[in-house]
Amino acid sequence: MYKEDTIAAISTPFGTGGIGIVRISGDNAFDIAKNIFRGKTDFDKIRSNSIKYGKITDPKSKITIDEVLLSKMKAPDTYTREDLIEINCHGGSIVTGTILELVLRQGARLAEPGEFTKRAFLNGRIDLTKAEAVIDVINSKTKESTKAAIEQLEGSLSVKIKEIRQRIIGLLAHIEVTVDYPEHDIEEITGRMVYDELKKIKTELESLIKNFDKGRILRDGIKAVIAGRPNVGKSSLLNVLSGRETAIVTNIPGTTRDIVEEYINIRGIPVRLLDTAGIRKTDDTVEKIGVEKASTAMKDADLVIIITDVAEGLTKADIKLLETTKNKKVLVLINKIDLATDMQIEEMQRALTKYGVVAVSLKDSTNIEEIEENIISIILSDEISQNNEILVTNIRHKMLIDKALQSIEEACESHENRMPLDMITIDINAAAQHLGGITGENASEDVLNEIFSRFCIGK
Repeated sequence: MYKEDTIAAISTPFGTGGIGIVRISGDNAFDIAKNIFRGKTDFDKIRSNSIKYGKITDPKSKITIDEVLLSKMKAPDTYTREDLIEINCHGGSIVTGTILELVLRQGARLAEPGEFTKRAFLNGRIDLTKAEAVIDVINSKTKESTKAAIEQLEGSLSVKIKEIRQRIIGLLAHIEVTVDYPEHDIEEITGRMVYDELKKIKTELESLIKNFDKGRILRDGIKAVIAGRPNVGKSSLLNVLSGRETAIVTNIPGTTRDIVEEYINIRGIPVRLLDTAGIRKTDDTVEKIGVEKASTAMKDADLVIIITDVAEGLTKADIKLLETTKNKKVLVLINKIDLATDMQIEEMQRALTKYGVVAVSLKDSTNIEEIEENIISIILSDEISQNNEILVTNIRHKMLIDKALQSIEEACESHENRMPLDMITIDINAAAQHLGGITGENASEDVLNEIFSRFCIGK
């Protein structure tokens, strides 16, 4: 899995910017930098973890490419635990690209996605949960999701998982000594002692994953689909909640043909809003595809926001749409209350008593805060903030904890059925293996490749 060569990549986003960074890591990183960097201080005399001003120059043509700040970091006190160089140049695809090409000509190879972080993992600087937290920090969309990722990056989850796994391994070692070397003067471990300890571990693992839904929402956000008949205000809702003209709004039914997507922040929770085509029968081929996409999006949604028109009342099309979402979490908006009487509004509210309902005027932005409050309250039954608890935010982690719990439960059942200790160890060992997969202590190469493939090149 580990390639002993020197890698390089651009670590800043593509495009125009104030600063661009070209990163080099590996045994030949210093030699490469020495060949192309010209500064007042001789490269060999530059102290580790310091920054020097100079110029990047092509050693063959002697042409200066850019004025830069060069960071020199000597192993093992670096991100990758290898010799590391970071060239801070002017931003822009031409300058950074030219410097990268020069570095590659000096013997480095282009890094694979996430390879710098992968090397940090393989060299023992971080475990797999921390490596996954890196990409979560990069992808986080709100302060709360960033906080959850930073907590994991600092090791809150891995410390707990490792502590539980070590107790399981200690239990296995004690059982093995008791079973295999009964003549030794060692305190005998009984089936009851094993059972009691496994029950404690089971409780701790259950406590870890009980708030997974909260953690998943912090990490991935809420997928909320806006649905309804044509021209009831779906695109207007997207624009009002996002605070900008994301979707085209007209009085012509069927304006929205494809799904329009926007992320918004509600109380620290990322909400992925999807504006869909109006649900209706149509002979228009393009609009028909849009309606089909809308139906598919609703099936995958965490929440369906159905908009109705109070002036038209609850139509058969509205009722049919509500029936198709009976197994989903639903929020119904009664729109255009600025054009309706109090009696019309009350009549609509009575007809929708079993749903969460908000009466709004999207044209006047009436009751928008109430919409946001209902979105969060329908999805979450309690406060979303972390309150210093360890949150499991990654589905891979949850699945492995679930498997560990299943193995522990099977071990407990074996004891209850009076199975001998050495038979019970099979399930206990499986639990340890599953937990080791979380931190990467026994993760396969396929798992690692899949995880790091999600990273950008340069991280």
